[in-house]
Amino acid sequence: MTTSVKNNFLPPGLVSNLQEVLLNRKGGSENDPSKSNDESTQPSSSDAVEANSDTECSKPVVLVTNADGIEAPGLNFLVEALVRDGLCNVHVCAPQSDKSVSGHSVTLRETVAVTSAEINGATAYEVSGTPVDCVSLALSGALFSWSKPLLVISGINRGSSCGHHMFYSGVVAGAREALFCGVPSMSISLNWKKDESQESDFKDAVTICLPLINAAIRDIEKGVFPKSCLLNIEIPASPLTNKGFKLTKQSLWRSTPSWQAVSANRHSAGFMSNQQSLGIQLAQLSRDASAAGAARRLTTQRKNVEIESVGVAGKTDFNRVKKYFRLEFVDKDQEGLDEDLDFRALENGFVAVTPLSLSQHNESDIQTTASEWMNTALQHGEQ
Repeated sequence: MTTSVKNNFLPPGLVSNLQEVLLNRKGGSENDPSKSNDESTQPSSSDAVEANSDTECSKPVVLVTNADGIEAPGLNFLVEALVRDGLCNVHVCAPQSDKSVSGHSVTLRETVAVTSAEINGATAYEVSGTPVDCVSLALSGALFSWSKPLLVISGINRGSSCGHHMFYSGVVAGAREALFCGVPSMSISLNWKKDESQESDFKDAVTICLPLINAAIRDIEKGVFPKSCLLNIEIPASPLTNKGFKLTKQSLWRSTPSWQAVSANRHSAGFMSNQQSLGIQLAQLSRDASAAGAARRLTTQRKNVEIESVGVAGKTDFNRVKKYFRLEFVDKDQEGLDEDLDFRALENGFVAVTPLSLSQHNESDIQTTASEWMNTALQHGEQ
């Protein structure tokens, strides 16, 4: 069978069939004006994408961060719920790894790596820094096209941040950094109980705090959200059986710090398998044997040096003692705590909401303003 150069090397029979199909399609469109009109009035896919983009841009921006790391279930359940509700344009900037007890620390004079992350419906980045780094970077305008979101939410954290733990807490620090920059913020924690709590509790915690978040988004736009403070929300261990929201004050409660001495072997093999541990111990023995021989030679040499000039002789590394310790916090019972303090309210099964200000001088005013707003917000949510 011959082919034709004009027909792009296609067999003449196939070319004829294609031409016939094209003519039929053209004729069908011309003979059916209604079909033509329908096609002309339907928006193109590019128009639909553009319209959707405009809708997203018109929504207020909410920034979500945390301290447990970007893969933590508390953050992911919260982001999914915010995206599903569709009230805001969700952006995420969270630590790459667990920074839950980092306090208000920042990474100074060191390069911070930022990597895009996949969280459905949200623009997300993970940062090789602290929660404060994440919020500071996000609000700087260097990462996102905006520099001031409507609201910053930090959480949901694994473990409570009541009392003095707020000073250690990375999740509270993320919200506090937003407050420093004049952006309304919330920090949210779940009172995780070892051997009792489970991952699904985070999803229940989202269900509990979402009405308060939605009320905040609505009222910030109206200008009636409490100013000059952040709201620290503590959710009890069994979220769905909570006794309601309770406005609280920061307590002086803290767990007792317990420093435990750790042996060198435990330090080097604490997170390794037995086989890996054995291999490392054998390698360590070999290094120790070599080091012992080297030490003897070095000591002999140094003795000669010291005889010649005692003044230049100093301490060697072999005279230095190295020890290992590990910090753990041990919970302790608190007697006679005021019912309006965060720790007591949380232990009694309430969702504790504590307004935190940068100044203690207007604490009473902030408590009053936060109480009035919360009552209004919750009443509106029940309607």
